[in-house]
Amino acid sequence: MPEFRVLAVNPGSTSTKIAVYDDREEVFSVNLSHPAEEISKYAKIMDQYEFRRDVILKTLEEKGIEKSSLSAVVGRGGLLRPIPGGTYQVNERMTADLKAGLQGEHASNLGGLIAWAIAEKLGIPSFIVDPVVVDEMEAFARYTGRPEIKRRSIFHALNQKAAARKAAEELGKRYEELNLIVAHLGGGISIGAHKKGRVVDVNNALNGDGPIAPERAGSLPAWDLVGLVLDKGYGKPDVKKLLAGKGGVVAFLGTNDMRDVEERVKAGDEEAEEVLGAVAYTCSKEIGARAAVMAGKVDAIVLTGGLAFDKKFVEWIRERVEFIAPLMVYAGENEMESLAQGALRVLSGEENAKEY
Repeated sequence: MPEFRVLAVNPGSTSTKIAVYDDREEVFSVNLSHPAEEISKYAKIMDQYEFRRDVILKTLEEKGIEKSSLSAVVGRGGLLRPIPGGTYQVNERMTADLKAGLQGEHASNLGGLIAWAIAEKLGIPSFIVDPVVVDEMEAFARYTGRPEIKRRSIFHALNQKAAARKAAEELGKRYEELNLIVAHLGGGISIGAHKKGRVVDVNNALNGDGPIAPERAGSLPAWDLVGLVLDKGYGKPDVKKLLAGKGGVVAFLGTNDMRDVEERVKAGDEEAEEVLGAVAYTCSKEIGARAAVMAGKVDAIVLTGGLAFDKKFVEWIRERVEFIAPLMVYAGENEMESLAQGALRVLSGEENAKEY
């Protein structure tokens, strides 16, 4: 019999991923699609949480999982106040901020609310783990050349921290003992300097800062960007799309599906190869910048996310950065496993739950 059984919940815009783990072993995982006609009934994302909760409970019943067998429920963290990384027990202050959409409305805000709604009735704890608003940046990392503008920490904290812990386990050390550079390579790309368990510098992946990415423009020459915006008469929504959504690979190749790009490269498409090479090049530059942040004292460079499946892309990065430290690759996002393990570390007493 397992010591702990954990339900993990990861809401997306039109679907909800759920998984049940008995300790570290996955019992089942499923992606529950929500038809557009069902979702459209709700004026706000936040209004969907009872509907999604009920779909989850029905699925558990269909899978033969007794609610009473659960030890905890863990949800994907949302756009909360900036907080240090870790596993947080959901409380009333957190649910109030999630409902209010403190930093914006996003499907991930439903994660903590659904976890709370299911767990409270069962008398068990509910958690979130390493939300995108994790902020452990050092003072210098926040500076820009204008006092009105500060750099912000918004990145793929859940997957970055999970990959860093895997690397630490493989190296036979604790995450908090190592200096690591972790690159999440997905639709957005974030590259973090993990200094003894804290992400002291990282690009804002949500708004397109940093390397060129599948649908993010990356950091742009400031004056040229200003000129483009003024010449085209772009408004704020247009600029946002320019930087995040319609920037990066999709602007050059008309697709943000990197599997398609990889196939085009294999078929001899020179433009696709050059654009993908530019993504690898800018990622390598950001990795080098993070090494400078840690004065070159880097134990390993960790690549994770969907793009890490592309062996050629990984090799392009390896040849530029492996002089800094050994390269370790954990392809994919593994979000459900990462959520469950965050809850299990608290349930097993390995770490204490943080209070929001």
